Amino acid sequence: MPDDNTGNMTDRAMGALVGGALGDALGMPTQLLSPARIAELYAHVEGFIAPFADHPVSKGLPAGTITDDTEQALLLGRILVESGNRFDHTRWVNALLDWERDVKARGSYDLLGPSTKRAIDAINNGVPAEEAGRSGDTNGAAMRIAPVGIMMPPEPLDALVAKVAETCRATHNTSIAIAAAAAVAAAVSRGVAGGDWRAASDSAIAAARGGATLGHWVTGGDIAARIGWAQELVRGKATKDAIRLITDLVGTGVASQESIPAAFAVLEIAGGDPWQAAVISANLGGDTDTIGAIATGMAGACTGFSRLPQNRIADLKGIDIAAVGALTADLVAARISKRRADRTGPGKDAAI
Repeated sequence: MPDDNTGNMTDRAMGALVGGALGDALGMPTQLLSPARIAELYAHVEGFIAPFADHPVSKGLPAGTITDDTEQALLLGRILVESGNRFDHTRWVNALLDWERDVKARGSYDLLGPSTKRAIDAINNGVPAEEAGRSGDTNGAAMRIAPVGIMMPPEPLDALVAKVAETCRATHNTSIAIAAAAAVAAAVSRGVAGGDWRAASDSAIAAARGGATLGHWVTGGDIAARIGWAQELVRGKATKDAIRLITDLVGTGVASQESIPAAFAVLEIAGGDPWQAAVISANLGGDTDTIGAIATGMAGACTGFSRLPQNRIADLKGIDIAAVGALTADLVAARISKRRADRTGPGKDAAI
């Protein structure tokens, strides 16, 4: 599939954003719970359900409601479009602060994650954006990075990874968070370009290697190595056994070296099927909404919006599909522009 086939790219880009919303909403009532507690409360989650009354984060939300994962991804997408070629860190930080004020006013308990909150507090105290994110190593950057994968072509890979690092600078400017976000963005970008989930996984590993050389180095398992290991760990296993391997060995916490390899392991178990990726993620325990958003978003990029379960999309709450479509169109237009610029190069006729 040609990379400048606008219709196919737009369908797959929509698949990434709306697929992410499906995985996010399905995992909303199970986030922070253990697999045993999920089974006790909900049996096996296979469709949108409301959280139990005293859920520590999701209480009061209707079934099918998206969380911060989707809201921040869409917010980042808008800032990318408004920023043009140079990412506007000030606009981004202010947008995050406005977002948190809004969700607090709505009575939500799903607020900014630890790395993002710590960085924004530092920026408000006068710390430069380049320094504020130097300890951010959790999965907040990776959970919202899909719009970068939509906007940036998969090649040249170093340009995609550099854009990921640029968007991470204020909140997640560490080698491990950039590697994790680069992996997810590259998988989405490869899917939007027409690649299947296996090609997306290969691109992710290559991008993670590049991302690991950027930002402030922090200790932790190598993201590229752990993605490959996690996928190999579950390959060919029965779903129930594979889920146990993810929870016991890979981990499902907010640490980048757990949740991002877990999402790629889910993609492997699901064979690239978006809804199956969402269902598997929702029953893992731990950071189920984020793992679901990442895994289902990557799968959606590799299949397209038109192949997502439309009846499930109709049941989503808290998301305006028409607005997502408009944002997608803007991101795809930026991608095509960048692709054409790369092909023509400086000093050449850009009218191709």
